[in-house]
Amino acid sequence: MMEQAPLYSDVADGPDGGRAWWRRADDGVRLRVGHWPAPSAQGTVLLLTGRTEYIEKYGRAARDLRSLGYGTLTMDWRGQGLSDRMLNDAMSGHVLHFTDYQRDVDVMLDHARALDLPRPWHMFGHSMGGAIGLRAVMRGLPFASCAFSAPMWGIAMTAPLRPLAWAISWASRHLGLGHLYSPGTPRGSYVLTEPFPTNTLTRDPDMHAYMVSQLRAHPELSLGGPSLHWLFEALRECRTLAAMPPPDLPCLTFIGSAEKIVAFPPIEARIKDWPGARLERVEGARHEFLMETPATRAHVMRELATFWAQC
Repeated sequence: MMEQAPLYSDVADGPDGGRAWWRRADDGVRLRVGHWPAPSAQGTVLLLTGRTEYIEKYGRAARDLRSLGYGTLTMDWRGQGLSDRMLNDAMSGHVLHFTDYQRDVDVMLDHARALDLPRPWHMFGHSMGGAIGLRAVMRGLPFASCAFSAPMWGIAMTAPLRPLAWAISWASRHLGLGHLYSPGTPRGSYVLTEPFPTNTLTRDPDMHAYMVSQLRAHPELSLGGPSLHWLFEALRECRTLAAMPPPDLPCLTFIGSAEKIVAFPPIEARIKDWPGARLERVEGARHEFLMETPATRAHVMRELATFWAQC
């Protein structure tokens, strides 16, 4: 029997019928998986979220997906949300190996099978979830298609800073300092510490307020900056993925012209090398496509509906 987990419907604003469960990865880490169903669903979207994110943040996105006829399955990655944190400092974004996130993907797929969720299953990966999702489809997991928004196939930083980031994050592992925060990243939640006018996530004040209200109501969902060890693992995973051939799977990717968190050149290079893949560059959009302005969200949903109908 699957154990029920909390789902904070009071702040998620998701569709009716949402539920969450506790599941264990094969290494014993406890994870939270959440599902919003759709009546007579014509498929299920497995939504792979970004760093610092949590199930409730995608309640409104699940409403949008339900309007297209799709249910939504998502989860809290290890180290964030209500899943087990990896360090005593719960605010530090940390993972032992980046490929450990694939253990979490396997839990999500096992849960989809246990619930007998409607197929086809479409993978949608955002930011860090885009890197995790790319690795997942390269493993040949049973997705009918893959879509990405602002995928973390490279981390945005200046050219002089990149070798320094490699050197510091590498050295921290050998000096026993990998638990420390990456330079320039906050211990507190970015959403709560960065005011709306200067935030890099969304142009929509209502969606920004939605995210702020969630973390104020449930601070246990919060996460701060990444650890130096996480940074090294992420940089190495991006480099490894860039050297791998693209999977044989339909792909649609969104990137905003105002993106400041992930690097654009690796995305452009990957899509150029991926037969049949399409890159949609959205003017003015920032990082959080599913929390952007109503016009941008509607555009993304229209494009996804057309894409999935063809897969």
